[in-house]
Amino acid sequence: MYYSSGNYEAFARPRKPAGVDDKTAWFVGAGLTSMASAVFMIRDGQLPGNRITILERLELPGGALDGIRKPHKGFVIRGGREMEDHMECLWDLFRTIPSLEVDGSVLDEFYWLNKDDPNYSLTRVTHERGKDAETHNEFGLSDKAQKEMMKVFLATREEMENKRIDEVVGEEFLASNFWLYWRTMFAFEEWHSALEFKLYLHRFVHHISGLPDLSALKFTKYNQYESLVLPMYRWLLDQGVTFEFSTEVTDIDFAFDGDRKQATRIHWIRDGVAGGVDLTEDDLVLTTIGSLTENSDDGNHHRPAALNEGPAPAWDLWRRIAAKDPSFGRPDVFAGDIAKSKWESATVTTTGPEIPKYIQKITKRDPFSGKVVTGGIVTAKDSAWLLSWTVNRQPHFKAQSPDEIVVWVYGLFVDTPGDYVKKTMSECTGEEITQEWLYHLGVPEADIPELAAHGAKTVPVMMPYVTSFFMPRQAGDRPAVVPEGAVNFAFIGQFAETTRDTIFTTEYSVRTGMEAAYQLLGIDRGVPEVFNSTYDLRFLLKAATRLRDGSEVELPGPKFVGNKIISHLDHTEIGQLLTDFGVVPEVGGTVQRPRADDAIA
Repeated sequence: MYYSSGNYEAFARPRKPAGVDDKTAWFVGAGLTSMASAVFMIRDGQLPGNRITILERLELPGGALDGIRKPHKGFVIRGGREMEDHMECLWDLFRTIPSLEVDGSVLDEFYWLNKDDPNYSLTRVTHERGKDAETHNEFGLSDKAQKEMMKVFLATREEMENKRIDEVVGEEFLASNFWLYWRTMFAFEEWHSALEFKLYLHRFVHHISGLPDLSALKFTKYNQYESLVLPMYRWLLDQGVTFEFSTEVTDIDFAFDGDRKQATRIHWIRDGVAGGVDLTEDDLVLTTIGSLTENSDDGNHHRPAALNEGPAPAWDLWRRIAAKDPSFGRPDVFAGDIAKSKWESATVTTTGPEIPKYIQKITKRDPFSGKVVTGGIVTAKDSAWLLSWTVNRQPHFKAQSPDEIVVWVYGLFVDTPGDYVKKTMSECTGEEITQEWLYHLGVPEADIPELAAHGAKTVPVMMPYVTSFFMPRQAGDRPAVVPEGAVNFAFIGQFAETTRDTIFTTEYSVRTGMEAAYQLLGIDRGVPEVFNSTYDLRFLLKAATRLRDGSEVELPGPKFVGNKIISHLDHTEIGQLLTDFGVVPEVGGTVQRPRADDAIA
């Protein structure tokens, strides 16, 4: 396997790999990573679909990409998916999958939708019960905070291993608007991994400018299950792929011969009966290890969601596998501290016009318009729970009634008493979470109980492992997608290790699935490299200026010395580049110009 960029490899069709007709493929887990990998095996590896089996403990596909209407509870979305234009493997996948909505692919549908209705926020942060916090899209980074960010950016990966974010940045950084935008958009806590923070900076440096107003983001028409999972599931069924639901894989056997490693048997329990399948070197097994939604518990409007710290099948499977070889990873680095990896979300379904009026007042958009509403999350910065909420294009579910609005709410501080309810979020029923949210929307306190009781139905969800992949780590804690010496198996999903990409994204799931398929089948086509903005001087200069809220770089020493240095850049390519991106002032004949000749603007 190798990486590539550009249209030459992107549009090429690989030849049929040698020996593929002798292969079968078994996938453990029916989430995005397994389904994507199966697509790549069929499309690029020319493995017949009827030779692929996907094993899933639950009764439906999609994994964390969920969206469902539960009887007697209401609509449930455990989390949202923020996407962008440079998720190269994701879009390589969905260019193939037919849309269920338009005459074209899922990529076509997504592209046209976001062209016609581009995403951006009109109110990113509120305070004082629904008032615009007037951050003016500024980052508010002090010189000290900027230097700390630069130090993290320039550090080696090894220097950031096993460190917390609050060990590499100080109070000034943590008090900045930048950190408020960042932590609430990506669900980072101060105790999370400094390494993941660094990787995110590199991965999304091209989107620094779009961070305050969320214009960097793009969203699907409906929830992620209906817009992404269902079209792919139907395509895979049409190709003859077998899905075995209610099948819990409990272990995998391996044979070790020197450096050679081979999976030899999959063990499972199906409908209470133990079973399994023996594997030869031509029988491939691709295992999704770990799970961010494992042991999630739904409450309802009148019952809190419970924190389930009991046996966790996905994590226990990885523990059994990891015990067999040091190269198979260290699951308890991620799953060993639930207090630091949990948070809670809630899906609020409003009925009637009363609550949407308050949504419209904050977002400055009609939530019933069918177009972008919040444009991403709105954060109540003075909320004790650090509450954020979002209203995507409505209807968010095809089954919604015309007078319903589906809202997703989450809190980063779930064990802190609220501002209105005076209980922790984890102790609250759906109705009480609705009350706290309405309080931060600015609903008059006298009206809150009635609206929360009869104007909405809310399903809270507690997720013990939802940010487990952000725990501080080092090399070797996550196994390679295809460990050294492996002949017929791979590890895929958010806890497998691949190159520069970042977890907690749909792209990472698709990338590990693609890399596994390409390596195990020997597909002779490049896997798209992670978008290379971190190596592009233009993106770096644009980000540097934006992080300074547009102010020019001040050179050390007397001003006349700085001016002398800048004057030597007049009429040079470097001088023009620095001037175009506002890093240095215009000098002599070098004036700022629109960059119409590249794609960086």
